[in-house]
Amino acid sequence: MRGNPVKIAAALCLLAAPLTACGGASAADAEVVTVYSADGLKGENGDGWYDRVFKDFESKTGIKVKYVEGGSGEMVQRAVREKANPQADVLVTLPPFIQQADSKGLLQKYAPAGADRVSGADKAADGTWTSVVNNYFGFVYNKKELKQPPATWEQLLDGRYKDKLQYSTPGVAGDGTAVLVKAVHDFGGKDAALAYLKKLQSNNVGPSASTGKLAPKVDKGELLVANGDVQMNFAQSKTMPNLGIWFPARQGGRPTTFALPYAAGLVTKAPHGANGRKLLDFMLGQQAQRQVSEIGGGFGVRQDVKATDANAIALTGLMDGVEVFSPDWSDIERNLGSYVEAWKSATGG
Repeated sequence: MRGNPVKIAAALCLLAAPLTACGGASAADAEVVTVYSADGLKGENGDGWYDRVFKDFESKTGIKVKYVEGGSGEMVQRAVREKANPQADVLVTLPPFIQQADSKGLLQKYAPAGADRVSGADKAADGTWTSVVNNYFGFVYNKKELKQPPATWEQLLDGRYKDKLQYSTPGVAGDGTAVLVKAVHDFGGKDAALAYLKKLQSNNVGPSASTGKLAPKVDKGELLVANGDVQMNFAQSKTMPNLGIWFPARQGGRPTTFALPYAAGLVTKAPHGANGRKLLDFMLGQQAQRQVSEIGGGFGVRQDVKATDANAIALTGLMDGVEVFSPDWSDIERNLGSYVEAWKSATGG
C-alpha cells in the first residue's frame, strides 16, 4: 500500500476499530478488574484478606486487580458520579450502602458461584449483591491506658474521654453509620439516641471519613476509644498490641452488636464485567472463604465452609455474651438521608 504513512495508519485504525482501539485502550486493558471497596479487608502491611485473594486471583487468571478504597458512602457516591461512564467493575460496601447502591441502579444481577451456600439474610433477594465476608460492629480501646474498656455508653460521657474519643462520620463511613444504628437500637429510638450523641459530642475529636484510620490512633494513645468493626480491628490488633475490641451496653443492659457484612456486587455496565464475575466467583470460592478468618480476621459467609483455625476460635470467644440484633436495613436505606441530617442537626457534625 502506497501513500501518506500517517493517513494509511489512520485508515488501518478505522478498519480495525471494532476489534481494538488504536491510540486508546490496549489489549492489556482487557486483563484488569477494578474494585471500589470500603476499607478494612486490605492489610496495613500487605497481609490482609484482599492482599492474599487478589494475589491468588491474579496468579490464577492473569487478570490484574485495580483497587480503590474509601468509606462505604464515599465509594457509592463515586460510583453515582460515574454512572454514565462506569469505571468500577465490582463494588464492595457495608450496609446500608450496598442497599443504597442497589436502589440507585448501580448494581446488575449476578449470583456468584457458591451464592447458593450463603444464607438469605446475607444476599439480595433480587440477586444484585452477595456478602463475601461477614463481620460485626464494635468499638476499640487502648489496653495500655485503660485496664478495662468503658462498659456502657454512659461512661463515655466522662471527662477523661474529652478529645480522646472519635467515631467516623455517619452517612460517609459504613462503621460511622453503624454508630447511629446501634445507638438508636440501644436507646430505644432515634430521639433518645440523638440526645445522647449530642452530649457525647463534647468529648468527640471530630469527623473522620475513614474508620480504618482511627485504630492506629487508639493503639498509639492519641485516642482512648473509637468505633470500628470486629474483622478490621481483629486483623489490625496483630500489629497493634494496644488495641482491644469491646461492645458498649446501655446502662443496666447487655452489650449488643449486629452483623455488618462486606457485600459485593457487579457494577451496572461494568467496563470489564466478565472479569468482575470471575473475581466475585473467586472471592466466594471455598479457598478464599477458608482464609477469611485465618488471614482476614473475619467470618466466612458460606455455610458449607467451617473455619477451625485459631483466629476463628478467638473470634467466637470475642462474641460470647454479646447480644446480636438485626437492623431493618431496608428502612434504614430509605430513611438514611433524614437520619444523617438529624444527626448533623443534633451534633453540629
